[in-house]
Amino acid sequence: MSLSRRTLLLGAALGLAGCTPRKVDAPRELVLATGPDGAVFREVGGALAEALAEQLPGTKVVPLPTAASVENLKLLASGKAQLALSSLDPIDDPRSVRAVGRLYDSFMQIAVPAGSPIAKFRDLAGKRISLGPKGSGTEFTGTRMLNHFGVSAMVELMAHAEASRRVAEGSLDAMLALTGIPTPAITGLRGNVKLVDIPDEAAAFADTFHGPYIPATIPAKTYDALPSNKTFAVPNLLLAHESLSADVVEIVTRTVFTETARIVGGHPEAARINVRTGIATGMVPLHDGAARWFRSVKR
Repeated sequence: MSLSRRTLLLGAALGLAGCTPRKVDAPRELVLATGPDGAVFREVGGALAEALAEQLPGTKVVPLPTAASVENLKLLASGKAQLALSSLDPIDDPRSVRAVGRLYDSFMQIAVPAGSPIAKFRDLAGKRISLGPKGSGTEFTGTRMLNHFGVSAMVELMAHAEASRRVAEGSLDAMLALTGIPTPAITGLRGNVKLVDIPDEAAAFADTFHGPYIPATIPAKTYDALPSNKTFAVPNLLLAHESLSADVVEIVTRTVFTETARIVGGHPEAARINVRTGIATGMVPLHDGAARWFRSVKR
């Protein structure tokens, strides 16, 4: 064998050895707390679980349906979930959790029947409204809104899909949904709905609660023929239990930000997941494994 050919083969062997992934001590089961029926959390979480199952072949990855953010934080704190999706605003103590990264933003959406006289937030007074399922981010933020602006309504707690059905049949005056856009629950109403503008409430929230609330506009045609909607957005984070190994969280982080097209499943808002904004987790510190991955891609 010639020296040049021997050199090429040796170089290739060393290259392959350098690419061999180190052995990762992954858990037998990895529970990912997602969200309720009719919410983007459920769909994005399910797709992420499938992608992670391929990256961690010895691990059973379980996408756990939940009420969403508040319940997810409790599951994470108790160790019943190792990964969880959550909006930023219910996180009381940012130091108590660790972030994999910022994913996309949820928008507060107040949907009412197309012919409803409800035109502003204060018109919800005395009305039958849904604040999402018990333990959801919608319940947390919706309750905060009602209390802050002094609006008293007849509140019911249910999944967005159920609230959508009841708005359509007329047994519910309005549904609040803090979720990504477009959300399946509102898309399913097929134009028999309108969204309530809340620009004043959005500005007041941003002034009063510094950090999680961002005045925002849902673009026109997000829901077919509906016009643009003035509201506020809240960042969503993927969180990891602090005890989860840095090696595993590094794989989770890499999967989120390199398998984005597969994970978002066609959701325009979720399609904004990217490395540049991924590290913008507010006061919530990155998990060591996530920080390691973000450093590696900056080289």
